[in-house]
Amino acid sequence: MNNTALSLSALFLTAALGCAASTHPAQPSTLGVARPASALLAVIDQPGPVELTTVASADWVVPLEGLINLEHEKAKAAGLEDRPEPIQIFFHVLKHPSAGTFLVDTGVQKALKYDPDRSIIRGLVAAAMHRDEVKVSAALGDWLAEQQVKLSGVMLTHLHLDHVLGLPDVEKGVPIYIGPNEVDETKFMNVFTQGPIDEALDGHAALSSWQFQADADGRFEGVIDVFGDGSVWAIWVPGHTPGSTAYLVRTTKGPVLLAGDACHTAWGWDHGVEPGKFSTDQAASKRELDKLLALVAEHPAIEVRLGHQAHGSPAVAAIPER
Repeated sequence: MNNTALSLSALFLTAALGCAASTHPAQPSTLGVARPASALLAVIDQPGPVELTTVASADWVVPLEGLINLEHEKAKAAGLEDRPEPIQIFFHVLKHPSAGTFLVDTGVQKALKYDPDRSIIRGLVAAAMHRDEVKVSAALGDWLAEQQVKLSGVMLTHLHLDHVLGLPDVEKGVPIYIGPNEVDETKFMNVFTQGPIDEALDGHAALSSWQFQADADGRFEGVIDVFGDGSVWAIWVPGHTPGSTAYLVRTTKGPVLLAGDACHTAWGWDHGVEPGKFSTDQAASKRELDKLLALVAEHPAIEVRLGHQAHGSPAVAAIPER
């Protein structure tokens, strides 16, 4: 077998088996202390010291079947069918009085607005992701420059491409935190997205993986007190990806849940329907969404900020067909 045939065989094998989400190194995080859920619940309704700003970085359109499990009985009863669905790409800015300023997720990079062919979304990936439908309103680099913000860290809800698109605008050396096993997840789609994700992470230090421990209270898979003062909590919600992480922030105005893609849409949250085909494990996605729904039901003062739609935005079923 010649070298060309060997290369083609390797390519087909890789496509068949999939590959890791990223080849970027990861290491155990030294930030955060594992706590039982009861420690979170003891302070959750108390205002905290964190100032939180959520920025809609870009508008985009993606298939509804990825955002919502259309096979769920509630989705069928509502007559939901696959179609292009408008979403937003967010980043959240946490200002802690002593720990500094952190991001949760990253919005999109400046190059995507000013020079798309030099962004990390180009070539076949640009076509597959319908890059021309990404409308940038607040590139991360522009926002950081305008606000004169120096970051102390970036906390990712997960390692999907639409949550790391702003990382090229983040200063090298800023720590990046992710959930367990996030880098190592192997699936077919990673054959296409691994390259851009690696490029987004290029030049950054090894990712810091949250060191969750089994929740002694059995309420969640794991809970971490990020700064050790009960102000910001990382909650492990595996399902959408193995390391998917939600963040509960005790802000000066009250508690806010940054759900990430544990729930993408307002309709999904309001009807208790888990994400669709974009998730690795839909059964786990349903289980973890139910846990977050129960948390908010018990503590209704919590403001919910979802992965890709504002809570309280029009229900999906009410959006006119396009």
